[in-house]
Amino acid sequence: MSCPVGNSNGQNADGQEGEHLGADVGMLYGEYLMLDKVLSSQRMLSANSDHPVHDEHLFIVTHQAYELWFKQIIFEVDSIRDLFNQENIEESNTLEILKRLNRITLILNLLVDQVPILETMTPLDFMDFRDYLSPASGFQSLQFRLLENKLGVKTEHRVRYNQSYSHVFGTDSEAIEALQKSEQDPSLSNLVQKWLERTPGLEHDGFDFWGKFKERVDKLLNEKEEQASSEPTEFVKNYRLMDIQKRRDVYKTVFDPKVHEALVARGERRFTYKALQGAMMISFYRDEPRFSQPHQILMLLMDIDSLITKWRYNHVIMVQRMIGSQQLGTGGSSGYQYLRSTLSDRYKVFIDLFNLSTFLIPRHYIPELSLEMKHVLTHSKEKLHQKECCKDGHNGTPSNGTV
Repeated sequence: MSCPVGNSNGQNADGQEGEHLGADVGMLYGEYLMLDKVLSSQRMLSANSDHPVHDEHLFIVTHQAYELWFKQIIFEVDSIRDLFNQENIEESNTLEILKRLNRITLILNLLVDQVPILETMTPLDFMDFRDYLSPASGFQSLQFRLLENKLGVKTEHRVRYNQSYSHVFGTDSEAIEALQKSEQDPSLSNLVQKWLERTPGLEHDGFDFWGKFKERVDKLLNEKEEQASSEPTEFVKNYRLMDIQKRRDVYKTVFDPKVHEALVARGERRFTYKALQGAMMISFYRDEPRFSQPHQILMLLMDIDSLITKWRYNHVIMVQRMIGSQQLGTGGSSGYQYLRSTLSDRYKVFIDLFNLSTFLIPRHYIPELSLEMKHVLTHSKEKLHQKECCKDGHNGTPSNGTV
């Protein structure tokens, strides 16, 4: 591997001008990466027994690799939260958010692909050293729990066994303090919602996207009712009218704030009412220059949810393969049954983005942008600000600092 660490004298890391490299010259590759600590941290408990288990080493290395990648993902998520946690997000920051979100998805893809490596170990191989693990368990991963909290998984949405910190982390006060702080700090989901609420075009005294969208939905459903009423047979007519009524009921869940809040209270939705409107508007007008990057952000947020779900699923299948579906997990959970319950939508932080397609309408029904709104979405914030400053006091449509 050719990754020489440079030094102040311009020498290569091989130290051709001397056998020893001092601190004033630079560090060796292993010193910089602290490989003495990393590569000596694989403690095989079976090594001291009469029958050392070969596959225990694979088990340890794989899970240590997971934890290192979890650390990197948390590092990226924290930086993204910092970028979102401001009133005005400049376009350069939006590009940085996209880059870091994309990096997270690539890491998660890697984690999904790591599971088959563990599956090269047979159930009998795992049984040879499983007793050494008790009472340790994968759900005791502090970093994964922190990651979930930082993304926006709420305690009330968790499987009951996983809700109490004491069940999982015992009397580890530092872990519990870190977890409580991660719950109190604004999650990525909270910050994304505040960002979406500032989407230009939602203002009632401006473009009023939501009002126009409701009008177009009513127009679409009324036209379909007229078409259904002209059906020659009563059976087909009633069937179509019933289907249209079901569609009206579905749209009522987004047009009636009280219904929306009731769904949030039941855990079926996560976003605020206005954040949902912003996400919908960005989805409809994603081809407009100013909404292109926000739309990519929404897609990447869904990718993160999807990949974590895939990782959970692969993990569940691996556990079932290794210990079956009846045995308890090493940490006292119900093992396979517990893990399978984590595959539900309750653990999807951005479930509302997945459900946006429920409320789509044909392109030709999408409200046409006004010239003023078209102007806002065509120009970057910097260019828009420059143009507004040259209008001799005319303020135009506010940008609201969304992107």
